[in-house]
Amino acid sequence: MSTHSPTADALQHELQVLQPQHIELINESMNHSGYFDGKESHFKLTIVSDVFEGKRLVARHQLVYGLVNALLTSQGGQVHALAIHAFTPIEWQGQSPDSPLCAGQNKS
Repeated sequence: MSTHSPTADALQHELQVLQPQHIELINESMNHSGYFDGKESHFKLTIVSDVFEGKRLVARHQLVYGLVNALLTSQGGQVHALAIHAFTPIEWQGQSPDSPLCAGQNKS
């Protein structure tokens, strides 16, 4: 299930250029300190695309970050953290790994 909100929708829109066979975007902001209702700062992305074929993990992440760059806080956007899980169709078996801790600021 993907999150639907202005920032999540903008992220998904930018990622459509990858023609994903599967995309799941979850707002995990509520798991982090400083959360308030409607906050859109931490997301987990699981994306499956043929575009990732032959690319190492770092190249896949660079590709995704390049597409969503304008939405990141470093560029004036709202997204502080984006946990990316990028798979080719052959690699993906329905998995959606946990996101890493955010500088120790996750809520217990």
